[in-house]
Amino acid sequence: MTWINSLGTIEIFFIVIFTVLYLAYIYRVIKVAKALKQSSSGFIPKLIIRTLAFILLIAALLGPSFGADKKEVKSVGKDIMIAIDLSQSMNAYDIAPSRLEKVKFELKNIVDAFSSDRIGLLIFSSEAFVQCPLTFDQNALNLFIETLNTGLVPSSGTDFGAPLTMAYEKLTDNEESSADKQKSKIIILISDGEDFGDDTDAAIEQIKESGIRLFTLGIGTKKGSRIPYRNGFKKNDRGEIVVSKLDEESLQDLAYKADGEYFEINNLVNEVGRLIATINTIEGELMDTRFVDASANKYMYALAAALLLLLIDVLWSKKLFSI
Repeated sequence: MTWINSLGTIEIFFIVIFTVLYLAYIYRVIKVAKALKQSSSGFIPKLIIRTLAFILLIAALLGPSFGADKKEVKSVGKDIMIAIDLSQSMNAYDIAPSRLEKVKFELKNIVDAFSSDRIGLLIFSSEAFVQCPLTFDQNALNLFIETLNTGLVPSSGTDFGAPLTMAYEKLTDNEESSADKQKSKIIILISDGEDFGDDTDAAIEQIKESGIRLFTLGIGTKKGSRIPYRNGFKKNDRGEIVVSKLDEESLQDLAYKADGEYFEINNLVNEVGRLIATINTIEGELMDTRFVDASANKYMYALAAALLLLLIDVLWSKKLFSI
């Protein structure tokens, strides 16, 4: 037998009160019996009944749990791989306080929204790297998100092909390739949309054929902004200050080719909530099934027995003294 609740302050308080009051009652009965020169043992049957009733009431509060019932527990969830662009343009501040800081804030909301799913993080610019493998550990994910900065990757442009290929590989490692299993696997690519890679189309075709869902999230504005760089702003080869603008067409094209959907964060609209709602409509995959012991709270038996004893106590009149 196990107990759902532990012996706490309330239970100890009631035990102390019951003990003190009943000891005072016993003391009074014995004192009166001596004065009347009679036996004081007449209260013992009632004492036994009331003590048992009190013990059973305390047991009911603690929640006795017993039994060997087996319960089937199914673990259903999705695998979500998030690829975050960390090229220098993500430091642009047309989205306050900056594109990257806004992405970090929204990533924590996404992690919180899918707490029962496995989530992994990839970072990329011209190359892609695994920042956090697929995991259920939200604390670890949030820690990795907090450390994101554009200094973690080479700053030689943006290539969507590398992160998409890596995300596909991580989602299909040691997995059956059936279409049904891949429907619960999702890639979210977050960028300002400037793609200079050559292998993107091949990666998109691979993802589409596998049945993995691809969602793209663009961040920035059409007006754009300068990119902070060292003690000034980033300049091109001609010495002109670079203005980075959201290239939503590239991200829309990616989503369209993969039968996915495009979402956007700009100075007027934040579609992260709609992204979360869309992913929530995707049915999760059965990841694990196991049987566990499921002992139930049987407090009602102790409570019923206590009430029965109290009823007997009320209905059974016993004279303590004969006068």
